[in-house]
Amino acid sequence: MFEYFAEDRIDVGEAELYVRHGGTGTPVLLLHGHPRTHATWHKVAALLAPHHTVVCPDLRGYGRSSKPPTTPDHSPYSKRAMARDMLALMRALGHERFAVAGHDRGAYVAHRLAMDHPEAVTHLVQLDSVPLGEALARCDAKFATAWWHWWFLGQTAKPAERVIDADPDAWYQVDASAMGEEAYADLRRALHDPATVHAMCEDYRAGLGVDRAADDADRAAGRRLRCPLLLLWATKDDMEDLYGDPREVWAAWADDVRGRPIDSGHHMAEEAPAELAAAIRDFAAS
Repeated sequence: MFEYFAEDRIDVGEAELYVRHGGTGTPVLLLHGHPRTHATWHKVAALLAPHHTVVCPDLRGYGRSSKPPTTPDHSPYSKRAMARDMLALMRALGHERFAVAGHDRGAYVAHRLAMDHPEAVTHLVQLDSVPLGEALARCDAKFATAWWHWWFLGQTAKPAERVIDADPDAWYQVDASAMGEEAYADLRRALHDPATVHAMCEDYRAGLGVDRAADDADRAAGRRLRCPLLLLWATKDDMEDLYGDPREVWAAWADDVRGRPIDSGHHMAEEAPAELAAAIRDFAAS
């Protein structure tokens, strides 16, 4: 896994990030979702490495990255804070401008990175995602039923950590068959760390508050993405059930929106790595 990639811990000011990086060519930053770690990308990274310099970090709070103390508004786990981490990480590695692809929660970080730092992001790839503020604004009973974990993880009256920590394997039900044994071991180690579980809940708590406020402020101010956007969604997930053609949702946020479905379940990097890598490679080179 990650053969010929360097392994580093990099202090980005507010956090210390664990990262794997390697390959040659224009840089591409790959951001994982919940509850994954950087290792979810290992098949995609290997396919991209002959064409791009690939950077795969653990987001703050996840995997082997540090877990900064939180605050009552949960802003240390906001996507804006995580985006600052990613900008500092890429600059520390010598990359002033780069493409970024994000999946699931990592997609919200990638979106915020492109919105807050347009001078740095050349291309944005969103996997199984619409803007977080859009998802919440459009929330109905169908969404709440399918995505009930947002509210469970995001509330604080009866914190989810105690339930999850009682039996992380039963809660997450992670299968090693698609991701590979090494990636599975990396993920399982993280999920059995109560500090990681707490940080992941803080991610969701920030999502329901300060992250939504950031998206709402962008919409109110008429801010739009300056870089081209590629949207890829899994046919076996629920993007089309919830939003129809999700490209139409993103049209309110960006002028250059491209995209298509991929025949896969939610974790495309593990289930359809060749098709996903080809799509990212071609788009980042455009």
